Amino acid sequence: MAALIRRMVLLTGLTALVAGIMFAAGCSSFNNRVADSGLSAAGNENSSSDQQGIPGVNSETIADIVKKAGPAVVQISVEKKTTGFNSDPFFNDPFFRNFFGATPQPRRERTETGLGSGFIISNDGYILTNEHVISGADKITVTVQDEKKDYPASLIGADYDLDLALLKIQVNQELPSLKLGDSEKIEVGNWVIAIGNPYGFDHTVTVGVISAKERPVPVEGRYYKNLLQTDAAINPGNSGGPLLNLQGDVVGINTAVAQAQGIGFAIPTSTVHSVLNDLKQNGKVIRPWLGIQMHDITPDIAEYFALESTEGVMVVGVVPGSPAQRAGLRQGDIILQLDKVPVKDADTLAERIKEAEVGQKIELTVNREHASVFITVEVGEKPNDL
Repeated sequence: MAALIRRMVLLTGLTALVAGIMFAAGCSSFNNRVADSGLSAAGNENSSSDQQGIPGVNSETIADIVKKAGPAVVQISVEKKTTGFNSDPFFNDPFFRNFFGATPQPRRERTETGLGSGFIISNDGYILTNEHVISGADKITVTVQDEKKDYPASLIGADYDLDLALLKIQVNQELPSLKLGDSEKIEVGNWVIAIGNPYGFDHTVTVGVISAKERPVPVEGRYYKNLLQTDAAINPGNSGGPLLNLQGDVVGINTAVAQAQGIGFAIPTSTVHSVLNDLKQNGKVIRPWLGIQMHDITPDIAEYFALESTEGVMVVGVVPGSPAQRAGLRQGDIILQLDKVPVKDADTLAERIKEAEVGQKIELTVNREHASVFITVEVGEKPNDL
């Protein structure tokens, strides 16, 4: 029996030894193949031996980006006089209330404070942040990291729907700034870096990937149509801070966090690029507008009105005093063409109007009671309260 046990132990030891040799040989073979290709196991050229963590990223990449980008990230403090419930500065953040809730305290008149993040986009002191960070503020203060100084900030422009705001601080020297990159080029799975001031912990750095693109997210009456989703940790106070790619360019503005671990959202820079000049020059986003409510042509509608196809848009309402009403559009009209180009559906017409200039005259081909009518409308500017 003892001899049998010794043989079994010996056999087990030999098996482990062979397995170890095979594993080592496999690793050696893999490393040789990698070496022959000129790449490290993580996929980087000339990678150092101490590389850890993110596959395909040199161990110093994140640190280098943060060193360069960090000084351009600012903390934003706001004050406003109000009758409110809660003294928590993050209670004013709609995303905090929406996803985490809060227990209100008795109402009283007081000065409410709020905290958020932002980042400098030009050396002369222009700063981007979220509209909800500065909404209703009587006083906005910006803290610049390297200056270790607070600056009073002026609100240059803001847009509620897009949740964007542009601030300006007056400085006597050039400030560090961040470049707005192209969010259209970012792909799901790409690494990103978030920098901000969650819960007042200034210049907190978190890392993750782009989890999804073009996410629609409704929050307290504000409807975001096109957000980037990331698993980089975003918390109250991060709002308005930059989401960076591995070139150190801003691809998003951190905006919201869902009530689940690893789900955060950012406004893509493609949205910012399209409105930044409006915010700077006009203090708001100018939106071309006709003033109609519309609906796609369904098969039932097409059959009822004896239409040949479902292409086109039905006018289901006309706003009083709008460009559409002044031009003579009516409820029940069916818009078939804009400047003689067919209109496929409501989304197509909305995009065409969005591309028009305020004051531009457009011609609509309309089916009205089975007769073709041509109506010229002067595109107006959408009022802020609509």
